[in-house]
Amino acid sequence: MSISTLTEQIRELEQETSAVEEASEDLPWAVVVWDDPINTMDYVSYVFQSYFGYSAQYAESLMLQVHTTGKAVVSRGPREKAETDMMAMHSFGLQATVRKESDV
Repeated sequence: MSISTLTEQIRELEQETSAVEEASEDLPWAVVVWDDPINTMDYVSYVFQSYFGYSAQYAESLMLQVHTTGKAVVSRGPREKAETDMMAMHSFGLQATVRKESDV
């Protein structure tokens, strides 16, 4: 095998690796809201309705998930949007984190 053939194979592998890394960065991100002892259930439901525009029924189901399981995914999307949503939840006084969708 010649050096030029090996060099070409290395370039192909680097391109494939690069494509996989880019794809993994594009995975949707999730905003997780965590249960806390401070905010009322009504308030949490109100936040989901007012910020995300969720229906009262959907907001209440998310709130109940937070209350009973300790957390709920309230938003998904690109990292920038997820970070914006997380910061908005913080501004409402809710505990929230951003995680890769695969880690939720």
